[in-house]
Amino acid sequence: MVRHRPDRLKDIAGIGVDRMGSIADASGRDFLRLENLDVDIPPDPAAIDRTRAALAEDAANSYLPFVGQARLREAAARHVSGLSGVPYSGERNCVIAAGGLSGILNVLLATVDVGDEVVLTDPTYAGLINRVRLAGGIPRFATFAFTPGAPWQLDHVSLSAAVGARTRAMLLMSPSMPSGGYLDRADWELVAKLCVERDLTLILDAAMERLLFDGRAVVHPAGLPGMAERTITVGSAAKELRMIGWRVGWIVAPESYMPDLVAVSMANVVVPVGIAQDAAAVALAASHGTLPAYVAELERRRDVMVAELAGLPAGVPAGGWSMLLRVSDYGIDGATMSERLLEQGVAATAMAGWGEIHGAQYIRFVFANEPAVHLRSVGEKVRRALRP
Repeated sequence: MVRHRPDRLKDIAGIGVDRMGSIADASGRDFLRLENLDVDIPPDPAAIDRTRAALAEDAANSYLPFVGQARLREAAARHVSGLSGVPYSGERNCVIAAGGLSGILNVLLATVDVGDEVVLTDPTYAGLINRVRLAGGIPRFATFAFTPGAPWQLDHVSLSAAVGARTRAMLLMSPSMPSGGYLDRADWELVAKLCVERDLTLILDAAMERLLFDGRAVVHPAGLPGMAERTITVGSAAKELRMIGWRVGWIVAPESYMPDLVAVSMANVVVPVGIAQDAAAVALAASHGTLPAYVAELERRRDVMVAELAGLPAGVPAGGWSMLLRVSDYGIDGATMSERLLEQGVAATAMAGWGEIHGAQYIRFVFANEPAVHLRSVGEKVRRALRP
């Protein structure tokens, strides 16, 4: 038999995280785990208690409602309304997804035709780029400018140039994964201008939008002029609520998009497990009080990493869970650096396929899954790995 491979898979890139995790898991060694977007800080206790209680509830052992449980839909809509200033309703504007990335794929399938172009930032998590391609879209990239020892900055000229005649949507994230690049108000105002002028849909990956450092404020683009009717927000319980294993996400969108979003969602996974949904609603409500301490801890870890890599060509993340080191300055690529770091007891992910300009020349470090005391050994190990 000659197996036919679908054309949609020809440009799908591996993300490398699974390979590095498997190597570290199988080694029997106590690796410093900087390869995967995991977190060692547990979810809110109320969310864990609610999950346990749901195990015994018949209503939680159900596919229904197909669009997600009403309490979570309302909580997600209220949450996005609070950040954007746009009035959303759980009943009219929200459908629940089996995680944020599942929600992103559903939105792309509901909005992007085969051959449509979708603008992302460079670098961007390969899993997002892959989903654009799976939906039949063509990724186009707007560059984050890299300056060693400084935050990443969106290149406005590059963003404007990335929008062409076939552009259908932008898929953006702030802080961005994996760089921690932050879109400030001026950045979002340019995004809004381009979206309104070119009649584009904005797909906002809001998985980390409140995980911001150095006093930066959330700027939710749906609240800008002309954007409420064209912005689709995809949120997740994984990063901000630390509920990675629950696999709960939400899509909050203008009412005009909802029939197609619901149709795609019902044809693709439907909803996450019932026992997880109300726990996510509980955690989302609790997070408004508990998030500051969590963000402060992430910022402490970021600061340790920045200090450890001082003098090396590393970008400073404005938020999120990870940061990048440009290893091409030392004549190697990220894959080579990843292998060398394994010898030093560090698991870290190379980034081939994570963009056009920024990609293979970088290595990514996740600082969310190790306490600060462990991260204080990173600098010495990285410098050893960089030596010929």
